[in-house]
Amino acid sequence: MADRSHWVFDLDGTLTVAVHDFAAIRQELSIPDGCDILGHLASLPEHRARPLHVRLQEIELELAHITEAAPGAQELLDRLYSAGASLGVLTRNTRDNALRTLEMIGLGGYFAVDDVLGRDEALPKPDPDGIHRLMALWGAEAATTVMVGDYLYDLQAGRLAGALTVHVDTTRCFRWPELADICVGTLEELALRLDR
Repeated sequence: MADRSHWVFDLDGTLTVAVHDFAAIRQELSIPDGCDILGHLASLPEHRARPLHVRLQEIELELAHITEAAPGAQELLDRLYSAGASLGVLTRNTRDNALRTLEMIGLGGYFAVDDVLGRDEALPKPDPDGIHRLMALWGAEAATTVMVGDYLYDLQAGRLAGALTVHVDTTRCFRWPELADICVGTLEELALRLDR
């Protein structure tokens, strides 16, 4: 893993402490339980989807104000940044919210604006489009790329892109072992693994 020089991170629940209550968001937007929020909105006619997208953006911005950096995030990014690694964020959030969140939690300085991709810059995960776009931007190969995330879609996108996948799960349940090359409870643990 220490030889990998291109790192893509999920944002919410990976670089940040998880604060999203997706069931409550679905309820507020009148989306059926268990449905993928972005997938459901994409299936609606434009006139119905537009106001729901606006409200989703508002909810996500409200959540950005109450989150904080995940334990070990700054230490890990410091080490990777100092080693000259390319660092990117791929989120199902919007780029604007992601950039605001990164600034608010003190991690904004690690990521160039163009290296932060939201749902408007790339097809949403689990599609690997965003990872492919970042690899193309960086001139990277899959063999040098890592995808770090806390949810199924992150791991699926990473696997489909051919990247090394890291599952961060604070509960240590690791529900998708077949999709994760490395499983860690925290980013602190991941930083320690760089020494191995």
